[in-house]
Amino acid sequence: MEWIYISIGLFMVLLGLVGCFLPVIPGPTLAYAGLLIQLFRPNVDFSTFWLVSIGVLVLIVTVLDYWFPIYGTKIFGGTKGGSWGSTIGLIVGLFFGPIGIIVGPFLGAYVGEIMNKQPSEKALKSAFGSFLGFLAGTLTKLVTVLVVLVYFVYKLF
Repeated sequence: MEWIYISIGLFMVLLGLVGCFLPVIPGPTLAYAGLLIQLFRPNVDFSTFWLVSIGVLVLIVTVLDYWFPIYGTKIFGGTKGGSWGSTIGLIVGLFFGPIGIIVGPFLGAYVGEIMNKQPSEKALKSAFGSFLGFLAGTLTKLVTVLVVLVYFVYKLF
């Protein structure tokens, strides 16, 4: 039975890694759930301090993931149209693989700003801010899931 918990937990943590790049999968939350499943194993020695700390980190990163693109867009002079365009661009970009995931939010923010009647230069600047926000969110999710993965593997052996 212990191997079932380990297998399910590892699958969820690895799926959490995928979720760092796909917005439809809550990467850090899924990875953390995979870690928590290990509590059902007999003789598991997880530190309450680390479990709570990682849980708080996952919560903060989940909130920041939504906030970063909006903040990046606003810092660079964007509007809600750019923020929405960035999100839609990301979803459309999923169908074009890794390049689409990177380029989609940028193009989406640009198109959103143009549709919001912004000048081309301002739209480009806003798109760049949205893109930086998307990268910041992805990076924070990736680091968080890697922390979960390292802790998972460390406690496994």
